[in-house]
Amino acid sequence: MPLVLRALDLRKVYVTPSGMVEAVVDVSHAFTPGSVTAVVGPSGSGKSTLLNLLAGFDTPTAGEVWLDGDAVHTLSERERSSLRLRRFGFVFQSFNLVAVLTAEQNVALPMGLAGVPTTLRRRRVAHLLARFGLERRGDHLPHRLSGGERQRVALARALANDPDVVFADEPTGALDTTTGALVMDALADVAADGRTVILVTHDRTLAERADERLTLRDGRVVAARSQHVADFALETDS
Repeated sequence: MPLVLRALDLRKVYVTPSGMVEAVVDVSHAFTPGSVTAVVGPSGSGKSTLLNLLAGFDTPTAGEVWLDGDAVHTLSERERSSLRLRRFGFVFQSFNLVAVLTAEQNVALPMGLAGVPTTLRRRRVAHLLARFGLERRGDHLPHRLSGGERQRVALARALANDPDVVFADEPTGALDTTTGALVMDALADVAADGRTVILVTHDRTLAERADERLTLRDGRVVAARSQHVADFALETDS
């Protein structure tokens, strides 16, 4: 299976009034299709900075980010914006839905920006809302939806342009445990499509359900664990 997203010797340094801060230090990792990778670590460990570098929201001080044959770290801001629109999808803790747009309109928004024809846009919106059990909520504004429903609308929107990679930054942080588990089920289902899912979370239960776990501390990777390997080890020990 080909690698989709790779970080090579990634480093990010910020200059602050009190001196230089190394937010990410020499991170190298390959994220494969069909898997959920949980990025974990204490607050300030560099999780969100790493996500921003991988997604092209920020540029590294040193190192490389590759999406297949595309060198993300060398692209202009305009090129990275286009890449994010067409090949990346995003889910955030605060949902980031447009308050004055219905669920249908929120899901359709990225397709409109990408120039997807209206007929295809409507068909795909209907499919995505139905996929996440929201077919009867399409005409609802965000404030009329529950937290779990809003996050599922956000996930449907993240898939609107059929991305290769989906980034989820604390997607269950504003949800109760039961609803959070349902969102994790949805993310696992997205990965089963063959997409790469990268999840930043403080939720240990959520992280343990991921296929891979990348642990950061002080900007460095201190552990990388594949759940498939862990499962095999448990089976051979039993």
